[in-house]
Amino acid sequence: MKEVFADTGYWMAIFSPGDDLHAQALKAKERLGNVILITTDEVLVEFLNYFSGKGSKLRELAARMARSILDDPNVRVVQQTRESFLSGLELYRQRVDKKYSLVDCISMIVMRKMGMQEILTGDHHFTQEGLTVLMDTDA
Repeated sequence: MKEVFADTGYWMAIFSPGDDLHAQALKAKERLGNVILITTDEVLVEFLNYFSGKGSKLRELAARMARSILDDPNVRVVQQTRESFLSGLELYRQRVDKKYSLVDCISMIVMRKMGMQEILTGDHHFTQEGLTVLMDTDA
């Protein structure tokens, strides 16, 4: 089955019906059909960090969402390792002219290692690395 990377922006858009990219995230996933979504522990950390200061209700809902992602048989979460951190840090260091976050760099490394081209995100930093962004921020 085809594998597609799911970035923090995708999970945030799916989680939040009021998110600017909610409709685009749903459409992109529908267009893909049956796929295995690949994400990372670091992406989930970034997702949870975003909601950490948004009140107890959203914090609880975000924690449930993260747990459901981890338990979903159609989602593979790549575990964080010292190697993933160091590889991401090296790409981060090499791209000082970019505005990539460390999590973006780690995601890019994981995608390269897995031979993946497509990413569910609205973050066009990934296009700068030759990857295909599947959520249209101009829609």
